[in-house]
Amino acid sequence: MPIKIIEQSISLAELQDLAKESFGDMVKVVIDLEKKIMAMDAELHADEEALLLDKGSKQENLWGFNIYVNEPRESWLEFNSMVNIRPSQNNPSRNIQSQEIKDKITLIVNQKVK
Repeated sequence: MPIKIIEQSISLAELQDLAKESFGDMVKVVIDLEKKIMAMDAELHADEEALLLDKGSKQENLWGFNIYVNEPRESWLEFNSMVNIRPSQNNPSRNIQSQEIKDKITLIVNQKVK
């Protein structure tokens, strides 16, 4: 399946279908915080990141995370990805360290998933 780019919105049911086709209960996502678009449904966050970079996104705006589609919205995001290792942006680990970035991601995801 090709990587899906979400510019407008996606239904929760569609997101759950994507999860069933790949990891069962989870979808990998890379988000561009500046453009407020998401790439999802790839085996690796790196593939989603590469697609967004090819479409003109800037590296510093891209962050990877997972959505556990059957969990409550307040706990369904896991901010963990190899693409997040960025010491130059004060993020030396796979987990996103900045609460501000996590909050921005949460806001965009909750706006886009209907």
